[in-house]
Amino acid sequence: METYTKLYDETSIQELYQRFKGYVVEKKLPYVRFQIRLSDCVITVYDSNKVVFQGENARFYSNTDNQIVLPQAGSDEVGTGDYFGPVVVCAAYIDENNLSLLSDFKITDSKQLSDDFIRQNAPKLIKELTHSLLILDPSKYNQVHLTNNMNQIKAKLHNQAYAHLKNKLQKWPSLCVVDQFTPESLYYRYLKNEPCIIQDLTFKTKAESQFPSVAAASMIARYAFLKAWDKMEEYYQCEIPKGAGKEVDKFGKTFIQKFGKDELGKIAKLHFKNSEKIGL
Repeated sequence: METYTKLYDETSIQELYQRFKGYVVEKKLPYVRFQIRLSDCVITVYDSNKVVFQGENARFYSNTDNQIVLPQAGSDEVGTGDYFGPVVVCAAYIDENNLSLLSDFKITDSKQLSDDFIRQNAPKLIKELTHSLLILDPSKYNQVHLTNNMNQIKAKLHNQAYAHLKNKLQKWPSLCVVDQFTPESLYYRYLKNEPCIIQDLTFKTKAESQFPSVAAASMIARYAFLKAWDKMEEYYQCEIPKGAGKEVDKFGKTFIQKFGKDELGKIAKLHFKNSEKIGL
């Protein structure tokens, strides 16, 4: 008997209901919305939007659009658009046991969530999900950037995060997704000299809105970024602006006057155009 577990959105669940309306059984089981009993497959729809296909033709019935294959892993990065602060990459793993957790959070791209929400909820994801987290502080970033461009750095961090995640898992999922920042061919070209290269990745733009594993990775990475930011502000006893706009330029000039140019390299990505505007 084959078993496939997927995560549907509400629209897809209603479409599934209408498609097999004559076979729906209103089962009163814990956490179950309804079941569809076919001769060669039983489809169980849970309150969490988890949909389980069981039977000799489960693969056929589960092979439709608007669903998510489980288990899966996903990776995302945070901090690459900020002049100050680290670059953080996370790879996270989810399976059917995590669906209710992710459904409760209704997580998406961390950029669409408030920092307060992330601070409150990300620790539970960190505790419950198997993941790998890498934090590249500005000093190290500036050193690496002398011989690697931004996309090379991100590719190597994603690859390393997946390599660490693979070591933590007993079974590697068939679906591993990268929130795409460069074409697949270039991604692997950037890794040609790496000792360990994780292959067979899926590259998708705006992956955080399609794959819960990427959304979870995005949220965990953002939380780590915020914690690093807290330490940075605590150390220098000042509020540091995010992004790379005019407020950043203004703060940078004040920072140099107070702490000196050498100190700036400890908190800033110096290849940004902001450095010229600041006066480096």
